Amino acid sequence: MASEKKISSILKHKSLYGLNDSFINRELSWIAFNQRVLDEANNSNHPILESLKFLSISGSNLDEFYMVRVAGLHAQVDEGVNIKSSDGMMPQEQLMAVNKKANLLMMNQQTSWKKLKDKMKDNNIHILTKNSLSDKEKEHCAEYFEANVLPVLTPLAIDPAHPFPFVGNLGLVLSIQLKHKKNNKKRNALLPLPTILPRFIKIESNKDSLKMIPLEEMLMLFSNKIFDGYDFLGGGLFRVIRDSDVEFQEEAEDLVISFQKQLRTRRRGKVVRLKIDKNCPKIIKNMIIDSLEVNKEDIIEIDGIIGISSLIEIYNAGPKKLCFKKFEARFPERIREAGDNIFKAIRNKDLVVHHPYESFDVVVHFLKQAAKDPKVVAIKQTLYRTKRDHSPIVESLIEAAEAGKSVTAIVELKARFNEETNIKLSQDLEKAGVHVVYGVVDLKTHAKVSLVVRRESKRLNTYIHFGTGNYHPTTAKIYTDLSLFTCNADYAKDASRFFNMVTGHNDTDDWSLLEAAPKGLRKKLLKLIEEEIINAKTGKPSGIWFKCNAIVDPIIIKALYKASANGVKIDLIVRGVCCLRAGVPNLSENIRVKSIIGRFLEHGRIYCFAAGRQMPSSKNKVFISSADLMQRNFDRRVELLIPIQNHTVHAQILKQIMVVSLNDVNQSWEMDNNGNYNRLKYDRTKISAQDYFIRNPSLSGRGHDLHKNKPEAIMLFDS
Repeated sequence: MASEKKISSILKHKSLYGLNDSFINRELSWIAFNQRVLDEANNSNHPILESLKFLSISGSNLDEFYMVRVAGLHAQVDEGVNIKSSDGMMPQEQLMAVNKKANLLMMNQQTSWKKLKDKMKDNNIHILTKNSLSDKEKEHCAEYFEANVLPVLTPLAIDPAHPFPFVGNLGLVLSIQLKHKKNNKKRNALLPLPTILPRFIKIESNKDSLKMIPLEEMLMLFSNKIFDGYDFLGGGLFRVIRDSDVEFQEEAEDLVISFQKQLRTRRRGKVVRLKIDKNCPKIIKNMIIDSLEVNKEDIIEIDGIIGISSLIEIYNAGPKKLCFKKFEARFPERIREAGDNIFKAIRNKDLVVHHPYESFDVVVHFLKQAAKDPKVVAIKQTLYRTKRDHSPIVESLIEAAEAGKSVTAIVELKARFNEETNIKLSQDLEKAGVHVVYGVVDLKTHAKVSLVVRRESKRLNTYIHFGTGNYHPTTAKIYTDLSLFTCNADYAKDASRFFNMVTGHNDTDDWSLLEAAPKGLRKKLLKLIEEEIINAKTGKPSGIWFKCNAIVDPIIIKALYKASANGVKIDLIVRGVCCLRAGVPNLSENIRVKSIIGRFLEHGRIYCFAAGRQMPSSKNKVFISSADLMQRNFDRRVELLIPIQNHTVHAQILKQIMVVSLNDVNQSWEMDNNGNYNRLKYDRTKISAQDYFIRNPSLSGRGHDLHKNKPEAIMLFDS
């Protein structure tokens, strides 16, 4: 058995396990995750357009990573910060390592794109160039160009009278070298690609085939119509990524006005990445680099397509037969049996809904019924991310307020890249009479809670929804998350305290069931881990199963190392960043880490502890949460940890969701003791968790049908 002192010694002394051996760098772990996403573009088991979608997602992921995480490293370097990360790297070292890995990732993206283009041709999807168009196709392009493109273009000359213009974040710009037809004088110009135009323009589309041309190819084809009297000599695209991790003045007298000002500064952040076409004329390349004042190490030349994220347009336009087979999300039978009265169904028994396999409409109906029900007197709701326009959640809150109910909405303005949306919806809510609260100063309100107070039999009953994901009907179709519905009095009491804590800035710690960050969530998890260590030391069954998006917090990682060294078997399903290194002798040899990458984005947070019983058992402790295991979730966010008490809900989360996920082979990657991930060998006879959940109804939502048709048995994985 290993003592805490021994674990601390292991973590401190480089001669045994240096920091680089004990912790994986967060930024490099993220790039490894995005490489796993990209590798799904090369998965031959996926339909061709789904492979293209994974490639596009890897592009948009990388864009945001540079706008935020890499921008943060740049800021540390610029400010002379000399604080090492948990793995022992200085900011400059991290920046160099990140650029090296990211450059390799981008080369892999281009390789994937070239392979997918060939495969798309075999499936009658053709991405054309200006030189591959037929005469008829050129005619079509000319008509489209005259009617839809030319009127919105803004050609920009570059000369002493016309200085280099500002290029916005993620802006795609075509740089062009021209020659005058009469005097042969050369000139340079820029053509920003208008964001209102599609990147890929349809030339031909039917159920069997698709032909598209990139907008930049069309611009080069018709450059003589844009620049009269000039011939096209050469050109290429470039794209800048700017620092978008703006600092918000949360102490400002008017928080909303402060955010609106800061959003404007986002568009003018420092350039942290310049991607430029390899074939762009050298003279233009040098002009762009000099004008944007980009460091050499932040420039990458692309031999292929710039703006990988825009490939989603081809996916959206392509034939659906080349996508995943559509499935209809189930609506819980228990609610149908209650005559679609969601309050009656919740009164009968707690219910957990597993999205997207079970419809997010349940959450929407919960609030719609509350808005229309004359017995409902109050609604309280957190909003972190939601739909930009016509959100049914927001519409229900407005309807309820206009009907005279007391409605409170906690709108988190600091939800990154959703700030503008949240400002707009908060203004709409206030106009309707909703009491809007902008969270807690210095903290993000990330917890997902909805509370409905209903008058029943001369008393007030409270109905609660706790979620692991956002109140966003669109992302709920592609994110795997959990929704717990309950009217249990202890849950209700804690939910009311939670809203009072946020709206009244109370320092609440008197919880009946829940635990909250920033005050007690980490402490609670550490206590539960310590209990497993004690059980292992005294010969009782012990074990830990976690499913989350990220494990970064050094304190939690150190506690898990201690548990492993004391014989606790630990299984971690971590979709993205994991700074814990699995399988290292004398440190983490009892820890297994796997990542599931598939059709849906694994997003639910589930934390399970053996509590002296073999896993899985009805006596194990099971929790769901809004929080990942990161410092920001524990220290800088308002989060909730929710224990599961109902027997059927407990069984669904532990014995169905967790057991199936731990048994997954066909969508899983496992970490080795060097911190590298290896894809498990595909086997049609083995489990694909997401396919299983599509086919098999959940336990808690099935009502009377559960007794007639029990889900297939799953053999527990080898531990």
